[in-house]
Amino acid sequence: MNSKTKGNMGEDTAVEFLQNKNYTIVTRNFYCKGGEIDIIAYKNGVFHFIEVKSGINFEPVYNITPQKIKRIIKCAYFYMKKNKINEAFCIDAIIIKNEKIDFLENLTL
Repeated sequence: MNSKTKGNMGEDTAVEFLQNKNYTIVTRNFYCKGGEIDIIAYKNGVFHFIEVKSGINFEPVYNITPQKIKRIIKCAYFYMKKNKINEAFCIDAIIIKNEKIDFLENLTL
């Protein structure tokens, strides 16, 4: 199984997790110059720009670097400007390892 297929499976798991927690999935795999946002979700008046990392034999959380967060923030601002959105937002991550899911909300640098 290639890394793209594994990544899509992780994102599918993350979407199911979010939907079970009453998040509305706005879009997946939003690309902008310099980056990508895996999942954009909405709940209680807040947009959530979510990075999904999954792995089996390593700690996927270590792949969320300050540089990665900066790229997500840049894409989040681009998305909001493009869609004329003026609401609260946060940067989150979903970490999937060995079928365990951790939801890290409101990441900062």
